[in-house]
Amino acid sequence: MEDDGEPEQSCWAFLPDICMSHVFRWLDDRDRSRAALVCKRWSQAMYSGSLWRTRTITFRGMPSRLHTAELESSLWYVKKFGKYLEHLEIRFLNPYHAVFTRKFQVTIRGLLSRLGKCNSRLMSLSIQHLELDRVVWKNGIRIQFIKNLSTFLKRMGKHLDYLSLKGARVTLEEGCELLSSLSYLKNKSLISEINIEDLFGHHLPIYNCSLFHQTMSKFCNLVILTLNYNCISDDLLDMLCEHNANSLWTLNVKCHIHDPHGQVVWGMSWANLAKRAPKLRVNLFFESIMKHDSLARILLAEIPARSISLRSGYFSDSDWTMRPTLTNILPAYKHILQKLTLEFNHDHEPLDEELLQLVLACERLFFLKVWAFLSVTFMEQLLQKRAERKCTLCTIKVRIYTARHETHEEDRMLRDIYRKFRDLIDSELNYFVIAYPMV
Repeated sequence: MEDDGEPEQSCWAFLPDICMSHVFRWLDDRDRSRAALVCKRWSQAMYSGSLWRTRTITFRGMPSRLHTAELESSLWYVKKFGKYLEHLEIRFLNPYHAVFTRKFQVTIRGLLSRLGKCNSRLMSLSIQHLELDRVVWKNGIRIQFIKNLSTFLKRMGKHLDYLSLKGARVTLEEGCELLSSLSYLKNKSLISEINIEDLFGHHLPIYNCSLFHQTMSKFCNLVILTLNYNCISDDLLDMLCEHNANSLWTLNVKCHIHDPHGQVVWGMSWANLAKRAPKLRVNLFFESIMKHDSLARILLAEIPARSISLRSGYFSDSDWTMRPTLTNILPAYKHILQKLTLEFNHDHEPLDEELLQLVLACERLFFLKVWAFLSVTFMEQLLQKRAERKCTLCTIKVRIYTARHETHEEDRMLRDIYRKFRDLIDSELNYFVIAYPMV
C-alpha cells in the first residue's frame, strides 16, 4: 500500500535554531548567502543577529580581483547587518598611492556614517597602522578622515568599551581630538581599554603637553591602557591614580629609540599609583634602547613591572654593555617579574652566568625568551636548575647566536641536552631552543 502522506523531511529540517546559527557562523559571506537560498528557515537563519556581531574589513594597497570582491562583499554585509555589529576591525594594508588613500577615506566615510545611524551596540573598534604621517596621505585626505572618525566616535562614545588607534601617527592636536571625541557631551568617558601606542607621530614630547593631560583626565574607568613612554609623566600617573585607581589593571608602555624619553619621572609617582591601584601590572617594551644610563632612568624600582622586553633591533653601538642591566637593574623586580624577553646581538661579553643568576633570583618568572650569544652549556645549566625546582619557568624560548656559518656542533649538543631532560621538557615546559648563525 502506497503512503500518501508528506514526503520524509531531511534531518536538517529539525535542527534547532541555535544549532543552525552555529553552522552558519562557520560559513563565509558567499556560502551564507548561498545557504540562505535553500529554504525560508535557512533564510531566517541568515538574519540572525549573532552572525554579524564581529567583522574584519581589510583594505589592501594592491588588491587582486579576489581581494576586491571580498572587500566589496564585506562592506555590503556590514551596511546590511550593521545594526547587529558589536566588534569592528578595519585593516589598511600597504597603501602605495594617494588615490588609494582617497578611496579608503571616502569608503570609510560612508561606512561610518551608515553605522552611526543604525548601530547602537558597537563595543569595540580597531583601526591600526594607518601611518597618517606618510606622504601617500595628502593633507586634505588625512584631515577629512580624522574629521569623519571623530564624528563617529562622538556618536559611539557612550557604547564603546575598547578602542585601538595603534600606529595612526597623527599630530598632538589630531590625536587629542580623536580621544576627546569619546567624552563628547558628558565630558567624561567610561571606556575600559584604549590602545594609543604610536598614536602620535615620532619625536613628539607628549609628556609635557597640557592638552594631552587635559584629554586624558576625561577617562575614569580605564582597565587597560597601552601607550608610549613619551606620554608618561608625573602628571599622567597622578591623573591615573585620581581617576582610574579602582579600575586600572594593566599598563602597557612602549619605549622606542626615536621617541623622546629624557623626561624625569619620579619613583614616588609610580609608588603612589601602585599603592592606589594594587591590581596594576606594568608591561614594558624597549626598542633599541639598550644603554644602562637610559634604562636606569626609566626602569625605576617602584614600577610594578610584570613583563619586560629589551630588543636591540638594529642597535649597533659597540660601546654599550648588557651586564649592568642584568646585574643592577632587572634584579629590582625579582619579586614580581613574570615575563622576560631579551634580544641583543652583540658578542663582546659573555653573559651566561649573569643571565642564569637573574633567572634564579626572579621567584615568579615563568616566561623566558632570549636571543643572544650564549654558550650551549647555558641551556644545560638552566634545565638542571629547573629540574631541581630552583626556578619557576614554564616557557623557554632561546635562540643561541653563533659567529660561525655552520651550527652542526651546537645542534648535536642541543639534541643531547634534550635527551637528558626529555621527561621534564615534554611534561612541564613549552620549550624551543635552536642555534642560529649570526654572521
